[in-house]
Amino acid sequence: MAKSVIPIGPWHPLQEEPEFFTLTVDGETVVDMDVSIGYNHRGIEKLSEMKSFDQATFVIERICGICSTSHPFAYTRAVEDVIPVEVPDRAKYIRTIIAETERIHSHLLWLGLAGHFLGYNTIYHWVWKLREEILDVCEILTGNRNNYAIFKPGGVRRDFNMDDIPLVLRKIDGIIPTVDRLKKAILDDPVLHARLKGIGILTKEEVIDYSALGPTARASGVAKDVRKDAPYGAYDRVDWDMIVTENGDVFDKVVVRVLETYESIKIVKTCIAELPGGEIDLNIKDIPPGEGIGAHEAPRGETFHYIRSDGTNRPARHKVRAPTFMNLPTYKATVIGETISYATIILAAIDPCYCCTERMAVRDVEGKRLFGGPDLVKLSQEKTARMKREMGMP
Repeated sequence: MAKSVIPIGPWHPLQEEPEFFTLTVDGETVVDMDVSIGYNHRGIEKLSEMKSFDQATFVIERICGICSTSHPFAYTRAVEDVIPVEVPDRAKYIRTIIAETERIHSHLLWLGLAGHFLGYNTIYHWVWKLREEILDVCEILTGNRNNYAIFKPGGVRRDFNMDDIPLVLRKIDGIIPTVDRLKKAILDDPVLHARLKGIGILTKEEVIDYSALGPTARASGVAKDVRKDAPYGAYDRVDWDMIVTENGDVFDKVVVRVLETYESIKIVKTCIAELPGGEIDLNIKDIPPGEGIGAHEAPRGETFHYIRSDGTNRPARHKVRAPTFMNLPTYKATVIGETISYATIILAAIDPCYCCTERMAVRDVEGKRLFGGPDLVKLSQEKTARMKREMGMP
Protein backbone atom coordinates (compact mmCIF):
# COMPACT_ATOMS: atom_id res chain seq x y z
CA MET A 1 0.00 0.00 0.00
CA ALA A 2 1.32 3.44 -0.93
CA LYS A 3 2.18 5.79 1.90
CA SER A 4 0.14 8.95 2.33
CA VAL A 5 0.73 12.29 4.02
CA ILE A 6 -1.81 13.73 6.46
CA PRO A 7 -1.42 17.34 7.64
CA ILE A 8 -2.42 18.47 11.14
CA GLY A 9 -2.50 22.26 11.18
CA PRO A 10 -1.42 24.95 10.93
CA TRP A 11 -5.08 25.47 11.90
CA HIS A 12 -6.82 22.49 13.43
CA PRO A 13 -9.73 22.15 15.90
CA LEU A 14 -7.42 20.46 18.44
CA GLN A 15 -4.87 23.27 18.38
CA GLU A 16 -5.65 26.57 20.02
CA GLU A 17 -2.66 28.06 18.21
CA PRO A 18 -1.06 27.42 14.81
CA GLU A 19 1.56 24.73 14.35
CA PHE A 20 2.04 22.39 11.42
CA PHE A 21 2.55 18.64 11.78
CA THR A 22 3.00 16.31 8.83
CA LEU A 23 2.15 12.65 9.45
CA THR A 24 3.28 10.00 6.99
CA VAL A 25 0.95 7.01 7.21
CA ASP A 26 0.93 3.51 5.81
CA GLY A 27 -2.74 2.63 5.76
CA GLU A 28 -3.91 3.71 9.23
CA THR A 29 -0.50 3.51 10.89
CA VAL A 30 1.78 6.52 11.40
CA VAL A 31 5.27 5.71 10.12
CA ASP A 32 6.89 9.16 10.26
CA MET A 33 6.27 12.66 11.61
CA ASP A 34 7.70 16.09 10.93
CA VAL A 35 6.86 19.47 12.44
CA SER A 36 7.19 23.00 11.07
CA ILE A 37 7.30 25.79 13.64
CA GLY A 38 7.33 29.56 13.27
CA TYR A 39 3.68 30.55 12.87
CA ASN A 40 3.67 32.96 15.82
CA HIS A 41 5.91 35.97 15.20
CA ARG A 42 5.48 38.05 18.35
CA GLY A 43 9.07 38.99 19.20
CA ILE A 44 8.49 38.89 22.98
CA GLU A 45 12.19 38.72 23.80
CA LYS A 46 12.91 41.80 21.68
CA LEU A 47 9.99 43.66 23.21
CA SER A 48 11.31 42.85 26.68
CA GLU A 49 14.68 44.35 25.79
CA MET A 50 12.89 47.59 24.86
CA LYS A 51 11.23 47.91 28.29
CA SER A 52 12.53 48.64 31.76
CA PHE A 53 13.12 45.66 34.05
CA ASP A 54 9.84 46.42 35.80
CA GLN A 55 7.83 47.03 32.62
CA ALA A 56 9.12 43.83 31.04
CA THR A 57 7.27 41.81 33.67
CA PHE A 58 3.95 42.82 32.10
CA VAL A 59 5.18 41.81 28.64
CA ILE A 60 6.42 38.46 29.97
CA GLU A 61 3.01 37.71 31.50
CA ARG A 62 1.58 37.76 27.99
CA ILE A 63 3.80 35.00 26.64
CA CYS A 64 0.97 32.69 27.69
CA GLY A 65 -2.39 33.37 29.30
CA ILE A 66 -2.46 30.03 31.13
CA CYS A 67 1.15 30.43 32.34
CA SER A 68 0.86 34.11 33.14
CA THR A 69 2.52 33.53 36.53
CA SER A 70 5.03 30.90 35.39
CA HIS A 71 6.98 33.21 33.08
CA PRO A 72 7.08 36.21 35.48
CA PHE A 73 8.16 33.82 38.27
CA ALA A 74 11.16 32.65 36.23
CA TYR A 75 11.88 36.15 34.87
CA THR A 76 11.90 37.89 38.25
CA ARG A 77 14.12 35.14 39.68
CA ALA A 78 16.55 35.74 36.81
CA VAL A 79 16.66 39.49 37.51
CA GLU A 80 17.12 38.83 41.23
CA ASP A 81 19.97 36.46 40.35
CA VAL A 82 21.80 39.30 38.56
CA ILE A 83 21.98 41.42 41.74
CA PRO A 84 21.74 38.90 43.64
CA VAL A 85 19.03 39.20 46.33
CA GLU A 86 16.53 37.07 48.25
CA VAL A 87 12.94 38.35 48.27
CA PRO A 88 11.09 38.68 51.60
CA ASP A 89 9.53 35.52 53.04
CA ARG A 90 5.97 36.81 52.72
CA ALA A 91 6.57 37.50 49.03
CA LYS A 92 7.89 33.95 48.59
CA TYR A 93 4.68 32.52 50.04
CA ILE A 94 2.45 34.82 47.97
CA ARG A 95 4.31 33.87 44.80
CA THR A 96 3.94 30.16 45.63
CA ILE A 97 0.21 30.47 46.34
CA ILE A 98 -0.44 32.20 43.01
CA ALA A 99 1.76 29.74 41.11
CA GLU A 100 -0.03 26.70 42.53
CA THR A 101 -3.46 28.23 42.01
CA GLU A 102 -2.45 28.68 38.39
CA ARG A 103 -1.29 25.05 38.22
CA ILE A 104 -4.72 23.90 39.39
CA HIS A 105 -6.59 25.89 36.75
CA SER A 106 -4.09 24.88 34.04
CA HIS A 107 -4.40 21.17 34.81
CA LEU A 108 -8.18 21.46 34.95
CA LEU A 109 -8.24 23.29 31.62
CA TRP A 110 -6.15 20.53 30.02
CA LEU A 111 -8.28 17.80 31.59
CA GLY A 112 -11.50 19.36 30.30
CA LEU A 113 -10.11 19.76 26.80
CA ALA A 114 -8.82 16.16 26.83
CA GLY A 115 -12.32 14.97 27.69
CA HIS A 116 -13.72 17.07 24.86
CA PHE A 117 -11.19 15.70 22.35
CA LEU A 118 -12.17 12.15 23.36
CA GLY A 119 -15.88 12.89 22.99
CA TYR A 120 -16.33 12.71 26.77
CA ASN A 121 -18.10 16.04 27.12
CA THR A 122 -19.46 15.22 30.58
CA ILE A 123 -15.94 15.57 31.95
CA TYR A 124 -15.44 18.69 29.83
CA HIS A 125 -18.44 20.45 31.40
CA TRP A 126 -17.69 19.24 34.93
CA VAL A 127 -14.09 20.40 34.78
CA TRP A 128 -14.71 23.79 33.23
CA LYS A 129 -17.38 24.61 35.77
CA LEU A 130 -14.89 23.60 38.46
CA ARG A 131 -12.17 25.73 36.91
CA GLU A 132 -14.37 28.81 37.24
CA GLU A 133 -14.10 28.45 41.03
CA ILE A 134 -10.31 28.53 40.81
CA LEU A 135 -10.35 31.54 38.50
CA ASP A 136 -12.56 33.23 41.09
CA VAL A 137 -9.86 32.48 43.67
CA CYS A 138 -7.24 34.06 41.39
CA GLU A 139 -9.40 37.15 41.04
CA ILE A 140 -10.01 37.41 44.78
CA LEU A 141 -6.30 37.13 45.59
CA THR A 142 -4.84 39.28 42.79
CA GLY A 143 -7.69 41.24 41.23
CA ASN A 144 -7.40 39.36 37.92
CA ARG A 145 -8.48 36.00 36.56
CA ASN A 146 -5.46 35.84 34.24
CA ASN A 147 -2.38 38.05 33.78
CA TYR A 148 -2.30 38.73 37.49
CA ALA A 149 0.16 41.68 37.37
CA ILE A 150 1.42 40.81 40.85
CA PHE A 151 5.05 39.77 40.28
CA LYS A 152 7.93 42.24 40.16
CA PRO A 153 11.71 41.99 40.59
CA GLY A 154 12.29 41.99 44.34
CA GLY A 155 8.90 40.69 45.46
CA VAL A 156 5.23 41.23 44.66
CA ARG A 157 3.24 44.35 43.84
CA ARG A 158 0.27 43.82 46.13
CA ASP A 159 -0.39 42.04 49.40
CA PHE A 160 -3.34 39.79 50.05
CA ASN A 161 -6.40 41.20 51.77
CA MET A 162 -6.56 38.84 54.73
CA ASP A 163 -10.32 39.42 55.01
CA ASP A 164 -10.64 37.50 51.71
CA ILE A 165 -8.81 34.40 52.92
CA PRO A 166 -11.84 32.61 54.49
CA LEU A 167 -13.70 32.86 51.15
CA VAL A 168 -10.62 31.60 49.29
CA LEU A 169 -10.37 28.58 51.58
CA ARG A 170 -14.08 27.82 51.23
CA LYS A 171 -13.80 27.86 47.45
CA ILE A 172 -10.70 25.65 47.46
CA ASP A 173 -12.28 23.18 49.89
CA GLY A 174 -15.44 23.29 47.78
CA ILE A 175 -13.72 21.92 44.66
CA ILE A 176 -12.26 18.85 46.39
CA PRO A 177 -15.45 16.67 46.23
CA THR A 178 -15.77 17.33 42.49
CA VAL A 179 -12.08 16.57 41.94
CA ASP A 180 -12.65 13.31 43.86
CA ARG A 181 -15.56 12.49 41.56
CA LEU A 182 -13.46 13.32 38.50
CA LYS A 183 -10.62 11.13 39.71
CA LYS A 184 -12.97 8.21 40.20
CA ALA A 185 -14.65 8.78 36.83
CA ILE A 186 -11.31 8.87 35.03
CA LEU A 187 -9.43 6.13 36.85
CA ASP A 188 -12.33 3.67 36.83
CA ASP A 189 -13.83 4.31 33.39
CA PRO A 190 -13.28 1.29 31.08
CA VAL A 191 -13.75 3.40 27.93
CA LEU A 192 -10.98 5.80 28.95
CA HIS A 193 -8.78 2.84 29.85
CA ALA A 194 -9.33 1.41 26.37
CA ARG A 195 -8.67 4.74 24.67
CA LEU A 196 -5.64 5.87 26.69
CA LYS A 197 -3.78 2.93 28.23
CA GLY A 198 -0.79 1.72 26.25
CA ILE A 199 -1.17 4.61 23.79
CA GLY A 200 1.59 7.09 22.92
CA ILE A 201 4.16 5.52 25.25
CA LEU A 202 7.23 7.62 26.02
CA THR A 203 9.88 5.47 27.70
CA LYS A 204 12.13 6.65 30.50
CA GLU A 205 15.12 6.42 28.14
CA GLU A 206 13.33 8.60 25.58
CA VAL A 207 12.51 11.18 28.25
CA ILE A 208 16.22 11.44 29.01
CA ASP A 209 17.22 11.49 25.32
CA TYR A 210 14.74 14.27 24.50
CA SER A 211 15.23 16.10 27.85
CA ALA A 212 11.45 16.11 28.35
CA LEU A 213 9.99 18.07 31.26
CA GLY A 214 7.07 18.27 33.66
CA PRO A 215 4.19 15.78 33.66
CA THR A 216 5.47 14.45 30.33
CA ALA A 217 8.63 13.26 32.10
CA ARG A 218 7.09 12.32 35.44
CA ALA A 219 4.49 10.09 33.75
CA SER A 220 7.42 8.03 32.41
CA GLY A 221 9.07 7.45 35.77
CA VAL A 222 11.53 10.37 35.68
CA ALA A 223 11.35 12.30 38.95
CA LYS A 224 12.19 15.74 37.59
CA ASP A 225 10.68 18.85 39.17
CA VAL A 226 12.41 22.20 39.75
CA ARG A 227 10.37 22.71 42.92
CA LYS A 228 12.11 19.68 44.45
CA ASP A 229 15.43 19.68 42.57
CA ALA A 230 16.32 23.33 43.24
CA PRO A 231 13.73 24.62 45.75
CA TYR A 232 12.63 28.26 45.66
CA GLY A 233 9.64 30.25 46.88
CA ALA A 234 8.04 28.33 49.75
CA TYR A 235 8.36 24.89 48.16
CA ASP A 236 10.99 23.70 50.63
CA ARG A 237 8.97 25.00 53.57
CA VAL A 238 5.73 23.09 53.03
CA ASP A 239 4.99 19.37 52.76
CA TRP A 240 4.03 18.04 49.33
CA ASP A 241 4.77 15.02 47.12
CA MET A 242 6.10 14.79 43.58
CA ILE A 243 3.72 12.64 41.50
CA VAL A 244 5.58 10.07 39.40
CA THR A 245 4.12 7.13 37.46
CA GLU A 246 5.87 4.51 35.35
CA ASN A 247 3.95 3.62 32.19
CA GLY A 248 4.59 6.73 30.08
CA ASP A 249 1.32 6.42 28.15
CA VAL A 250 -1.43 9.00 27.69
CA PHE A 251 -3.39 7.52 30.60
CA ASP A 252 -0.49 8.09 33.02
CA LYS A 253 -0.15 11.68 31.83
CA VAL A 254 -3.81 12.14 32.83
CA VAL A 255 -3.19 10.49 36.20
CA VAL A 256 -0.18 12.70 36.94
CA ARG A 257 -2.13 15.89 36.31
CA VAL A 258 -5.15 14.78 38.35
CA LEU A 259 -3.00 13.80 41.34
CA GLU A 260 -0.88 16.95 41.04
CA THR A 261 -4.05 18.96 41.44
CA TYR A 262 -4.42 17.51 44.95
CA GLU A 263 -0.80 18.40 45.75
CA SER A 264 -1.31 21.97 44.56
CA ILE A 265 -4.40 22.28 46.75
CA LYS A 266 -2.29 21.03 49.67
CA ILE A 267 0.47 23.57 48.94
CA VAL A 268 -1.96 26.50 48.65
CA LYS A 269 -3.77 25.66 51.89
CA THR A 270 -0.51 25.14 53.80
CA CYS A 271 1.01 28.37 52.50
CA ILE A 272 -2.10 30.32 53.49
CA ALA A 273 -2.08 28.76 56.95
CA GLU A 274 1.62 29.52 57.45
CA LEU A 275 1.75 32.87 55.61
CA PRO A 276 4.39 34.96 57.44
CA GLY A 277 4.15 38.65 58.11
CA GLY A 278 6.58 41.32 57.02
CA GLU A 279 7.48 43.16 53.85
CA ILE A 280 6.49 42.00 50.36
CA ASP A 281 8.96 43.96 48.21
CA LEU A 282 12.64 44.95 48.31
CA ASN A 283 11.95 48.09 46.23
CA ILE A 284 14.88 47.47 43.91
CA LYS A 285 16.00 50.66 42.18
CA ASP A 286 18.98 49.65 40.04
CA ILE A 287 20.16 46.47 38.34
CA PRO A 288 23.97 46.15 38.12
CA PRO A 289 25.78 44.70 35.09
CA GLY A 290 25.80 40.93 35.07
CA GLU A 291 23.95 37.77 34.10
CA GLY A 292 21.20 35.85 35.84
CA ILE A 293 19.04 32.78 35.35
CA GLY A 294 15.66 31.88 36.76
CA ALA A 295 13.56 28.74 36.56
CA HIS A 296 10.06 27.80 37.62
CA GLU A 297 8.18 24.51 37.40
CA ALA A 298 5.29 25.62 35.21
CA PRO A 299 2.25 23.32 34.76
CA ARG A 300 3.91 21.88 31.63
CA GLY A 301 7.45 21.67 33.05
CA GLU A 302 10.45 23.88 33.67
CA THR A 303 10.27 27.42 32.32
CA PHE A 304 13.74 28.95 32.06
CA HIS A 305 14.70 32.62 31.66
CA TYR A 306 18.12 34.18 31.09
CA ILE A 307 18.83 37.88 31.68
CA ARG A 308 21.90 39.93 30.85
CA SER A 309 22.19 43.45 32.25
CA ASP A 310 24.55 46.15 31.03
CA GLY A 311 23.83 48.42 33.99
CA THR A 312 21.04 50.37 32.32
CA ASN A 313 17.39 50.18 33.35
CA ARG A 314 16.43 47.50 30.83
CA PRO A 315 17.65 44.02 29.82
CA ALA A 316 20.49 43.93 27.31
CA ARG A 317 19.43 40.36 26.47
CA HIS A 318 16.46 38.28 27.51
CA LYS A 319 16.18 34.62 26.51
CA VAL A 320 13.17 32.40 27.24
CA ARG A 321 12.91 28.63 26.99
CA ALA A 322 9.43 27.27 27.50
CA PRO A 323 8.68 23.61 28.41
CA THR A 324 6.83 22.89 25.16
CA PHE A 325 10.05 23.59 23.27
CA MET A 326 11.52 20.55 25.03
CA ASN A 327 8.42 18.35 25.07
CA LEU A 328 7.24 18.84 21.49
CA PRO A 329 10.00 16.70 19.87
CA THR A 330 8.84 13.71 21.94
CA TYR A 331 5.82 13.52 19.63
CA LYS A 332 8.06 11.81 17.09
CA ALA A 333 8.81 9.07 19.62
CA THR A 334 5.20 8.61 20.75
CA VAL A 335 3.09 8.86 17.58
CA ILE A 336 5.06 6.61 15.22
CA GLY A 337 3.53 3.15 15.24
CA GLU A 338 0.15 4.40 16.43
CA THR A 339 -2.97 4.73 14.29
CA ILE A 340 -4.28 8.04 12.96
CA SER A 341 -7.20 7.99 15.41
CA TYR A 342 -4.79 8.41 18.34
CA ALA A 343 -2.51 11.01 16.76
CA THR A 344 -4.24 14.12 18.09
CA ILE A 345 -4.75 12.95 21.68
CA ILE A 346 -1.10 11.82 21.83
CA LEU A 347 -0.08 15.33 20.76
CA ALA A 348 -2.46 16.90 23.27
CA ALA A 349 -1.01 14.72 26.05
CA ILE A 350 2.06 16.94 26.36
CA ASP A 351 -0.28 19.92 26.90
CA PRO A 352 1.45 21.91 24.14
CA CYS A 353 1.59 25.69 24.23
CA TYR A 354 2.94 27.05 20.96
CA CYS A 355 2.70 30.71 21.90
CA CYS A 356 5.03 29.91 24.84
CA THR A 357 7.44 28.19 22.50
CA GLU A 358 7.69 30.75 19.72
CA ARG A 359 8.84 34.26 20.51
CA MET A 360 11.21 34.72 17.60
CA ALA A 361 12.40 37.98 16.11
CA VAL A 362 12.93 37.71 12.34
CA ARG A 363 16.06 39.15 10.72
CA ASP A 364 17.45 39.08 7.21
CA VAL A 365 20.13 36.53 6.34
CA GLU A 366 22.94 38.89 7.37
CA GLY A 367 21.25 39.74 10.64
CA LYS A 368 21.28 43.46 9.90
CA ARG A 369 17.58 44.21 9.71
CA LEU A 370 14.79 43.33 12.13
CA PHE A 371 11.42 42.54 10.54
CA GLY A 372 8.20 43.62 12.22
CA GLY A 373 4.62 42.44 11.65
CA PRO A 374 3.92 44.71 8.61
CA ASP A 375 7.21 43.58 7.05
CA LEU A 376 6.22 39.92 7.39
CA VAL A 377 2.79 40.58 5.87
CA LYS A 378 4.44 42.35 2.94
CA LEU A 379 6.92 39.50 2.43
CA SER A 380 4.07 36.98 2.51
CA GLN A 381 2.06 38.93 -0.06
CA GLU A 382 5.09 39.25 -2.33
CA LYS A 383 5.74 35.52 -2.10
CA THR A 384 2.11 34.72 -2.91
CA ALA A 385 2.22 37.00 -5.96
CA ARG A 386 5.46 35.39 -7.12
CA MET A 387 4.04 31.88 -6.76
CA LYS A 388 0.94 32.88 -8.76
CA ARG A 389 3.11 34.20 -11.55
CA GLU A 390 5.18 31.01 -11.62
CA MET A 391 2.04 28.89 -11.84
CA GLY A 392 0.50 31.12 -14.50
CA MET A 393 -2.40 32.17 -12.29
CA PRO A 394 -4.10 35.55 -12.75
